[in-house]
Amino acid sequence: MDKDTQKEQEKEKLRDDILAAALKLFTEKGYFNTSLTEIAEASGIKSTAGVYKHFKNKQEIAIALHAWIVDRLSVSIDDIRRRNRKSPEQLREIVDLWFRLTDDAPEIMRFILVLNVREFLPEEKPLMESPPFIKILRILHSGIKAGELKATDSQRAYCCFFGIIENTLKQVLTGTLTKKADFYQNDTWAAAWAGIAKD
Repeated sequence: MDKDTQKEQEKEKLRDDILAAALKLFTEKGYFNTSLTEIAEASGIKSTAGVYKHFKNKQEIAIALHAWIVDRLSVSIDDIRRRNRKSPEQLREIVDLWFRLTDDAPEIMRFILVLNVREFLPEEKPLMESPPFIKILRILHSGIKAGELKATDSQRAYCCFFGIIENTLKQVLTGTLTKKADFYQNDTWAAAWAGIAKD
């Protein structure tokens, strides 16, 4: 490996470390209670000068983090849609993904479900208008149109179905529900599915 490639890889790894540290701190302490010094320390950088080599300020870190999470979710939903033809199967896999992320990568789900991102990123679209959520609405619309789901509009179906899923996961993430997300998954799926299942 040549020196330029190695340098680029090290730079990319450090950028990822900064984003990972910021994600953890933002979801534990809140965006406004997190300093660049804390982000630098948590990512193993000696001073904020090292952070400034990658990001202009804390808000730029938050923007990059938001874009990364939205992109990863979008790619995951695309993969799910490619693997499954029917909307109920796609929805089941999305729910599996969300519960798995809640147990294995809770910071990501806290960023999505618990943090009020619009408070510190007012220019960003609401999550419901971001690509992964638009894709979920399309899955619901397709399922309704194909007669696989209850006849209603896709936005209402989202509220009936994902409202239950999101509320359960929020309670797990905030500690109101004390067991791991996996413990609640089957009951939550059954309750959510009952709201959109075809009569």
